[in-house]
Order: sequence, then C-alpha cells, then structure tokens
Amino acid sequence: MFRAHGQYPYREVWNIAPAGHPCYNSIVYYTKLRYNMMPYIYSLAGMTYFNDYTIMRPLVMDFTADANVNNIGDQFMFGSALMVAPVYEYGARNREVYFPASCGWYDFYSGKYVDGGQKLTVDAPYERIPLYVCEGAIVPYGPDMQYSDEKPASEITLYVYTGKDGAFTLYEDEGVNYNYEKGTIMPLYPLLITMLKVPLVIGDLRVTSLGMLKERTFNVVKVSKRSAATVRFKRRKGTTVKYAGKAQTIKIIIRMIDDGARERNLPGAGLVVPRCQKLPCF
Repeated sequence: MFRAHGQYPYREVWNIAPAGHPCYNSIVYYTKLRYNMMPYIYSLAGMTYFNDYTIMRPLVMDFTADANVNNIGDQFMFGSALMVAPVYEYGARNREVYFPASCGWYDFYSGKYVDGGQKLTVDAPYERIPLYVCEGAIVPYGPDMQYSDEKPASEITLYVYTGKDGAFTLYEDEGVNYNYEKGTIMPLYPLLITMLKVPLVIGDLRVTSLGMLKERTFNVVKVSKRSAATVRFKRRKGTTVKYAGKAQTIKIIIRMIDDGARERNLPGAGLVVPRCQKLPCF
C-alpha cells in the first residue's frame, strides 16, 4: 500500500522503490491515472457537496436487489462506474470477485466483457488492482497533469461502456476557490446514453463566465462486447466533437449484441450537444 501523505519516512516514489521496479511502476501508473480521471473524480466531489453523494460505496448501496452483495466487504464502488476489488492477502496474485447481477462488467485494463451474477477468480498481478466498469457507464478522462489545476481540460475523452442505459453529469468549477458555496453557477455537462436507440447525448450546458472554457473537444470512445477498448494515457482515437455552445449532432456507429449472441449493426446514432441553458440540473 502506498500513501503520499506525511514527510518521514520519505514518501517520494523514488524513495519507495527504484525506477523500473514493479512497485515504482505501479505508483506512477495510478498517480497518472488519478490525474487523468480528475474530471470523473471532481464530478463525484461535486455530487458529494450538492447531493450528499458517497464516492466510496459498498456494493449494497448500488445493487440492493442482489442479495449476494449484502455481506461483501472487500469490494467497493468508486462512484457509479467503477468496481474496485483490492487484494488483502499478502503475496496473492489472484482473488475471488463477485460481479453483481443487474448488469454486465468490463475489465478496466483489457476491456474484456464479463457477465454479471457470477463469482470468478481473477488475476491480480503485483502492479494492478482488479478494477471493473459497469455497463452503461460514461467515464470522462482529462489530459496528463502534474497537479490538479495545471491546465484546463480543453479535451475530454469519454469512454462509453455500452450495453445498458446510463448517465453521468460532468461538473466543473474554477477549482481554486469556494464560489460553489456561494451559489455561483458552475458548468454542468449532462451525459446520457440510451441503448434503445444508441445515442450519446451531451446536453444542456450550464455556463459561468468566470474563466471557464468557451470551447471544448470531446473525444468519444465506445466500448462494447465485440469492441474492447483499454484506457490509455495517450489519446485514443474516437469520435471527435467540437463544442462551442451551439447545438450540434454527430453521427457515430455503435455495435450491439442482442442477448449476448446475434450482432447487429445500427445506423449512425446521434451524438447531440444542445445549446446552453441556465437551469440547474445535477
């Protein structure tokens, strides 16, 4: 376990392990991942402040209809999208994971699909924590950064995990003050995927004039049962959406599996970015 808080013993990664060591590589990987995931994490923090949300969630909070999760204490949800299964046994290189039954799951690292409602023994190499993404999740990623407000996230990559309806609200503020406590209107990007017609909607942006971006690029990467996509630190090519505050519709192709068997190609689905409005919606 690595924790960066404190001074002694020295916490810098090169004091924990030499460069190239699996421990060093793992610390660097998850540190970079944290900053890439800042749009997701910051949005969860916004939900916690405004909606009394809980970021780290026992499975029973999200899968109440599945009695099999009631006594699971060594897996948890990180927000609505990610299921984390840490390794608690010294020297273990695999562990048993239960996948809740209400949805399917994607391996975060490989993009491989796993059916819900089953218990599996999964690999848990020294460098990686078993991590899974639920169907219907929309996970936003920002650029590489050394600190949280190094630069604005002018391009955000949206990983869309197809298979079920889903929604996520991308929240931003200036990040350096407490204006959010004073009722200042902050930008919200409601994201919605409806698998019946398979559109991804980026909707009804709320805007503040306090130094926020006037233009933004969304790079949309779909993940499906037949189209695995791993999360990369370097930009993964997807469907590019240029947004400057005016409504637009982008055609993308989503491939679905009917009942996990017969594949069908759907016509171009609409990626819609409506005009801005100032109505609160979180």
